[in-house]
Amino acid sequence: MMKANEIRELSAEELNAKLGDLKKDLFNLRLQHAINQLDNPNKIAEVKRDIAKVKTIIRERELAARS
Repeated sequence: MMKANEIRELSAEELNAKLGDLKKDLFNLRLQHAINQLDNPNKIAEVKRDIAKVKTIIRERELAARS
């Protein structure tokens, strides 16, 4: 699980790359869950939260750039 401070230190390119990686991870976790091979179902919720954090920081930067 990532902390918001760690995410804020990343550049815009790194944030977009991280978002792509997290979405791939979420897809793989959902696939494992569907075929009953997922050990820890809580991992899905953690990845979703990390995706939300990254998206929030990307949006904050977009709004700051407009001001």
